Amino acid sequence: MITTSVCIIGAGPGGATAALQLDRLGISCVVVDKAVFPRDKVCGDGLSGKVITGLEKIDKGIAERLRQFIEKENSWGVTFVSPGRQRLDVPYKPNYNKTQDAPIGFVCKRIHFDNFLVDELKRSPNIRLFEGVSIDKYTQEEDGYLLSDAKGTFTVKADLIIIANGAHSSFTRDVAGIRMEPKYYAAGIRAYYKGVKGMHADSFIELHFLKNLLPGYLWIFPLPNGEANVGMDMLSDAVRDRKVNLKTLLTDTLKQDPIFAERFRDAEMTSSLDGYGLPLGSRKRRLSGERYMLVGDAAFLIDPFTGEGIGNAVYSGAIAAKQAAACLEAGNFSGEAMMAYDESVYRVLGPELKLSHRLQQLVRYPRLFNWLMKMGMKNKQLKDVISCMFYEVDLRKKLTRPSFYFKLLLNR
Repeated sequence: MITTSVCIIGAGPGGATAALQLDRLGISCVVVDKAVFPRDKVCGDGLSGKVITGLEKIDKGIAERLRQFIEKENSWGVTFVSPGRQRLDVPYKPNYNKTQDAPIGFVCKRIHFDNFLVDELKRSPNIRLFEGVSIDKYTQEEDGYLLSDAKGTFTVKADLIIIANGAHSSFTRDVAGIRMEPKYYAAGIRAYYKGVKGMHADSFIELHFLKNLLPGYLWIFPLPNGEANVGMDMLSDAVRDRKVNLKTLLTDTLKQDPIFAERFRDAEMTSSLDGYGLPLGSRKRRLSGERYMLVGDAAFLIDPFTGEGIGNAVYSGAIAAKQAAACLEAGNFSGEAMMAYDESVYRVLGPELKLSHRLQQLVRYPRLFNWLMKMGMKNKQLKDVISCMFYEVDLRKKLTRPSFYFKLLLNR
């Protein structure tokens, strides 16, 4: 039997970040993942500014190694395309200079980014990583959790556990009691292409909110070596009610839409077209309980508007590690003590998630969305709102102030 103070289930961005934060706090932990790395993960592959900022807060060395990582594309902003085809280019940093400024956003295949984080785990002295092991049984005992695989050949005893094993976590469903609700869940598909025309010179990611795709969008994210991550997502209740086949909708759009047909005329799909689920942070949920915390996708923290989950996984992982440290110091692992984790997550990410949910609802009204995009072309404050969603969490505090929206409506 392996004994540890903290056991982390899942070595993706949320779990890896929690482990790295614990290591820097001098706390040993065990990380268990059912995969053997490197492994692929169906995703949009976008790394917002929250990722580099979050890693920098843990260890500037990790952030610098990510900046030097060659298996990524530096991205300097995002292009929004409204149902009426208005284009709004929003840089991650106003008046950026590519030759002098460090990039804030990146696009990196998950097979590479997650392996980068696993390599960071392996170089950290307080972390024991076990790959290729599926934790299937969770038994809460008086003095901790007993975890094991299906056959009982691998067991871990931990004072507390951090659950970071993704959107389909059985722990989230069966123990934490959080289940998939179609109106707070999205279905997504993704494929890799090579040779897509019309990419932004500064590798802006693209989000296309076209009328026939609502309430969803099509994305194109630039990757190194002329590749692109191309995909689409839509709210699950809309997919169900309208009987939408996302794979057909995506391929038909790329072939039949005049603009996309030209851009993809000579493009080649270099992967299969794969689907995945996105548990959205559209409403507050209980993210912890006695001796456990949920992070990342397992905590249903994906941004409802942009679909970004990696940045929120990084932030929630770091918060969970700090809460674990506080619980270990106090010797208190009660559900009441763990509530401090929920409060911290929603204090940091809550304003952004609320705003994104409102924007997601706005997408259902194409005329209003078109009007908002036209305003954004000439309104600096609105551009700042959209930009800060991808940049730094702390900047979103101004979005809770009524005076901000009053000034926005007055176009000042």
